[in-house]
Amino acid sequence: MTIRFGLIGCGYISKKHLFTLSGCPEAELAAISDVTEERMAEAADYYQSLRGLKPEVARYREYTDMLADPSIDAVIVAAVSGLHAEMAKRSILAEKHVILEKPMTLSLEKADELIRLAKEKKRKLMVCHQMRHRPIMKKIKETIEEGKLGKLYLGTAALRLNRSPAYYAEASWRGNWEKDGGMLINQGIHLIDLLQWFLGDVTSAYGDILTASPGKETEDVAAGILTFANQAKGVIEANIITQPNNLGSSLSIFGENGSISLEGPSLNRISRWYIAGEETDREEAEKLNDLRGEQEAMYDNFIRSICADDPLLVDGSEGKKALETIFGIYQSALTKEVVHLPLPSFQTADMRKK
Repeated sequence: MTIRFGLIGCGYISKKHLFTLSGCPEAELAAISDVTEERMAEAADYYQSLRGLKPEVARYREYTDMLADPSIDAVIVAAVSGLHAEMAKRSILAEKHVILEKPMTLSLEKADELIRLAKEKKRKLMVCHQMRHRPIMKKIKETIEEGKLGKLYLGTAALRLNRSPAYYAEASWRGNWEKDGGMLINQGIHLIDLLQWFLGDVTSAYGDILTASPGKETEDVAAGILTFANQAKGVIEANIITQPNNLGSSLSIFGENGSISLEGPSLNRISRWYIAGEETDREEAEKLNDLRGEQEAMYDNFIRSICADDPLLVDGSEGKKALETIFGIYQSALTKEVVHLPLPSFQTADMRKK
């Protein structure tokens, strides 16, 4: 069975999807949609060059016209953050399976609506937290679930990037709470997703933010303290004002029997892998750390879920968890109090009250 995909949004992030699709034997790109003809032409040419042939790719200025095509099985939503919810909703209502770029939505109400609709319509809804599919991340998850770290005490995540004023000036929606959602939502969400995947559900959040750059609404600095259901603590430190350029990220897990820490531009370096009594574990981890392919594994999971009803690693409910954790930090920044999860409601537009 070949899954025919439609792509909504032909910007920068779409190239990752097009590259991955070009190598999927059970998938093909059938249509693309963008508001500009130039971007659609570039996307189609890029995909066709990778595929090594000239498959016909339909082009639609209006994505709703693309959704009316009954031959399209699944849709990739890769437009700007503020449009994710509506585009995914219309896609599900059009009986399409959906791959949804992060963040899945900018409000809890809309996230819950997508989860409900996907269930009602029996459509697959996958949120792009591809880092979970990386072999080293699966190894960490397996190590924790096997109890090798013992009782978990602490998880930390740090993000130190640079996003210049010119970056925000390139697009009017960037740096806008209602349309963009914030630095944690766009740059920090993968780290926070991994942190809660490893340590479990978050029960409370306390945090604060700082907006330093002129001409934008959203945060440049964020700090958060989390409490997990197992009583472990989490510490988040993130910024996009690191000079003169990106410094990288780090993610660490500390338990009674060991410590694991990854660092580097894309968490590509193991700085600590210690498990009491496990000498060979580090060697295996080092080999796995050299492997990537998370985007391909994510697509494979999605296609197998459609064809064989395999479970999705990150469905709508799982994708919502990192979103709600960030919303907890944001709400705490507004109230200056500890916020308990799950939240009754929240949307990034609420941050304009700050």
